Amino acid sequence: MNLKKRPYLKLILFLAIITVLNLSLVAQTFDEVKSRVKVHILKSGMKFIVLERHEAPVVSFHVYADVGSANESYGITGISHLLEHMAFKGTKIVGTKDYEAEKKVLAELDAVFDQIKREKAKVKPDAKKLEEMAKKFEALGKKAKEYVITGEADDMLMKEGDRIVNAYTSNDATQYIDGLPSNKVEFWMAMISDRFFNPVFREFFKERDVVMEERRLGVETQPTGRMVEDFFATAFKAHPYGHSVIGHMSDLENITRRDVEQYFKKFYGPSNLTVGIVGDVKAEEVFKMAEVYFGRIPSSPKPEPVRTKEPEQWGERRIVVEAKSQPMIIIGYHRPAYRHKDNIPLEALANILGQGRSSRLYELLVKDKKVAVNVMSFNGFPGKKYPNLIAFYVIPSRGHTSAECLELI
Repeated sequence: MNLKKRPYLKLILFLAIITVLNLSLVAQTFDEVKSRVKVHILKSGMKFIVLERHEAPVVSFHVYADVGSANESYGITGISHLLEHMAFKGTKIVGTKDYEAEKKVLAELDAVFDQIKREKAKVKPDAKKLEEMAKKFEALGKKAKEYVITGEADDMLMKEGDRIVNAYTSNDATQYIDGLPSNKVEFWMAMISDRFFNPVFREFFKERDVVMEERRLGVETQPTGRMVEDFFATAFKAHPYGHSVIGHMSDLENITRRDVEQYFKKFYGPSNLTVGIVGDVKAEEVFKMAEVYFGRIPSSPKPEPVRTKEPEQWGERRIVVEAKSQPMIIIGYHRPAYRHKDNIPLEALANILGQGRSSRLYELLVKDKKVAVNVMSFNGFPGKKYPNLIAFYVIPSRGHTSAECLELI
């Protein structure tokens, strides 16, 4: 073959060589990084994963709690996300002026809330009693607030240079993130171990109301939120992927502080927690501090995975949500969990079909047929740990219908 007469072949050969070299470099880089990762497991089962990187005097911390909305049962939906909020409320020594006095008021507050729930559950609730209990509940709430140092835990972290202080909840997990200067590792150990050893879920009803407002703004007043929630409920008849992370409003209204404490005890044991630390640290020093601070947390059994399996679907299911909104479509196809051998091909399929402006469906529906203004694909929807969905989100163009888009897809 004469490459001089076919210059484009030189380009193809050059690109092929570069691709092979890049893939080799990526593999070498991954293997090199992997070889530097060190792991330490406490007697309680809590795992610490450390990667030393000394380029800058900073450290990133990531706590992974193996619990999400998929672990919830009906009656307490939304509790994983609510617990994430409550984790920042302090402990027996942080966030309080007098914990022993505060504890008594919180117990009284819980008791009155239980009385209100029982009265409301009656066939004929006594309006006068409810009014009296509501006044007592409000007064106790104000009394409890007198003992609270609002936001003290966050303030202490940020004062020491924490540039992140964040958390999020998904269907599969709850995760907490921090970033501090490298000379504050032991400070982080002390603060976060206390969070998981001595949590106090103060300001519970205030934070519950915040979550309820999140639901109103993100689901009940948003056509997209309502459609996504109904879509999951239709796709999953049995598996808890069928309810949203935010939870049902009636559950949020009735969840108690005691429910959160029990849920924490069940799912936040050390064997269900993994800590990732990357930055300017020495792994062996980190492991010694972990033994001192996190080693004091008593061990507990690791919770069982979700037992319920989604039964086979025997035909197409379709849900129509009516709202004053631009038309939108979500189409989902059941797929296995991420550990299945077909996960990588399905990831590739989702990318090829609906990721970006050069994807097949975007080219067809948006650029060619002009029946849609946007097309996106999602793989591992709404979670990945259990069998889930590969889904496609489409917004039809003005003058075109959902039916046209569906037919082309």
